[in-house]
Formats: sequence, structure tokens, C-alpha cells
Amino acid sequence: MNRITRTLAAVAMIAAIATPAFAQAKGYPSRTIECYAPSGAGGGWDLTIRTVAKTLTETGLVKVAMPVENKAGGGGAVFLTALQSMKKKDNVLTVYSPPLLLINLNGTTPFSYKDTTPLARLITDFGAFVVRKDSKYTSITQVMADIKVNPTSVKIGGNSSAGSMDHIQFLVVAQAAGVKGLKQVQYIAFQDNAGAAQLLGGHIDLLTTGLGDVRGLVESGDLRVLASTAPTRPDFGIGKDVPTCREQGIDADFLNWRGIFGPPQMPDYAVKFWRDALGKMVKTPEWQKACQTNGWVQNYADQPDFEKFLAAQNTASKNILEELGMAK
Repeated sequence: MNRITRTLAAVAMIAAIATPAFAQAKGYPSRTIECYAPSGAGGGWDLTIRTVAKTLTETGLVKVAMPVENKAGGGGAVFLTALQSMKKKDNVLTVYSPPLLLINLNGTTPFSYKDTTPLARLITDFGAFVVRKDSKYTSITQVMADIKVNPTSVKIGGNSSAGSMDHIQFLVVAQAAGVKGLKQVQYIAFQDNAGAAQLLGGHIDLLTTGLGDVRGLVESGDLRVLASTAPTRPDFGIGKDVPTCREQGIDADFLNWRGIFGPPQMPDYAVKFWRDALGKMVKTPEWQKACQTNGWVQNYADQPDFEKFLAAQNTASKNILEELGMAK
């Protein structure tokens, strides 16, 4: 084989290898996109990923099916572990929020946000401290007053694991309110977003959760929100009628961002597609209406800014856990 023939053969081989990837990128996505909520049905992650899938398909930004499956457990740790086996897949999307950082920092899982492919931050929700309609409590300061006297006197429940978001947001506010012995505060973690049902059943006294997660039960009158962790009241959603912790004299807030992620080492063509699609989605009337309905504050950040944000939030979250004595 002469030199020219060898060169042509090499070029042909490279083309043969590259063609499938190029074709895949050009026609992407051509198969079902698997969307996962790392929680049970009905919670903030579930609502967010379902709203994203619905908006992307109904607006025509994505022309393939985007079914959603729930993979609950460990405050998001179970699915984060499963996600590692999906490395390099181009048809998997999931949603996470602060627990993605916290479950690694508190030792629940060895995996972190670095073991995903961040695509975009979409929204900010706020924490909410919720009681039954017949509860004796009418303000978060009353709750804190009882806990100051006896840290075990109020049963607190949440839908994230101990040391994760629902737990931490309550402790951050309790610390700002002057509560001592934070480790003695009763916290009961529930799976599959069962916290609201446990509260309605009288098994806990207060639910610490996301403001958007309890909208239906608050609007029906079954539950009351004592306070939100927003810095100021949002202009829409149920949050506009809920006093913040700061309004009640407690100098604390807690922001619950949510973003979309792919598996580790997601192919570049898929990353490019989803960055573009999500960037267009947040500008649609359909998405804006969904945000208003759910009381979400739009807080879009494309991948580069999102990655910087995650690194900064990881450092801040580590500092909070260390201050509370809950870091691994």
C-alpha cells in the first residue's frame, strides 16, 4: 500500500468513526428523554421537572417524549448514586436544588454536584414553616419561644433527610432567633413527600418545606404558613400573603434554587442542545405563567454562571454545616 493509499484509508477510517457521532448530534434528540425527579411525587423537584418537560414539549422546543419517573430516597442521594451508572448518556435529565450540595457535605453520599453535568439554574423558591389550620401557633416567633424553653417541645418534620435542606433552613432561622442546643431540636424526615400528610394527621407540629410545595393545601385552608424564608415578600403566588422571618424580627433568609442537570460526562452536543432549549424555554409565556402559578421567582443562569454559582454555594453550605456542627 503506497503512501497516498494509506492516507486515504486513514481519512476514511476517521470519517467512519466520526459519522455516527455527527449524525447523532445533528438529529438530536431522536429518542425519548428520560426525566427523573429524585423524590416522591408532589414535591418541589417533582413539580419542577414535570413543568420543564411539559413546557419544552408543548412549546415545540423538544419534539420527543419526556416522561418523568420518581426515584426517591436519601434526600436525593439514591438517585445521585444511580446517576453515576448513566455516565455519558445523552437522554437523561434531572433536577436538583441545595440538597445536592448538602447530602455530600453532611456525609450522606460520597457524590457531589461535580458528579453531574450542570445545565442551567431556573428558579428560586423559598422555605416555608407550615402548621395545621387549628394549630395554636400563629407566628414563627411563638414556635421559637417554645423551643428556647425546651428544644424537644415542638415536633418538626420535613421531606429531606436530617442535615439536608428542610432541616437546615429551619436550624438557620432557629439559630438567628437565638435558639441554643440546635442538635436537640426534634426533626423527623419523611420519604416520598409525606410531610404534609403527617402534619395533617397530627404526627408533627410544624412542617419545614418549600413555599411552592404546599400551595394547594394552603389555598384550600387546610394548612397555614407562619413564615417564609424569602428576604422580602414576592410580588405573586402565596408568598405575597405570607410574612417573612425578617418581618417577624428574625434576621435570616434561605433561598431554594432549582436547576437542571445531566449525567456525568454528558456528550457536548447534548449539553449544547439543552443549554439552548432551556434558555429559550424561560422566555416563553408558558414558563412565565407556570412560575407565577407556583410562586417561583425566575432566576435563570446558563451553564458557565451556574457552575460558578454551585461552587460558591458549596463553600457557603459547608460553612453553615460546620457552624451547626453537622458537616461530615
